[in-house]
Amino acid sequence: MRYEQLAGLDDEKFRRLTGVKRSTFEKMVGILQPANAIKYIKGGRPSKLSIEDQLLMALEYIREYRTYFHTGKSYGVS
Repeated sequence: MRYEQLAGLDDEKFRRLTGVKRSTFEKMVGILQPANAIKYIKGGRPSKLSIEDQLLMALEYIREYRTYFHTGKSYGVS
């Protein structure tokens, strides 16, 4: 499930699905955005997923113990 699809969920359902509060998720994205910008200063291939989707994918992996293959297939990157 992509982040755009989660935007309509209320806070309780968002936390139930991801394992973190929406405010915590936003703080995590705020930390990852500058780090991602630094990562691509020298160049490189841009990611197929947004920062939000990358974080959501990692949280799903940690929460559900799915393999990266299965998680990647659900996001269309594998």
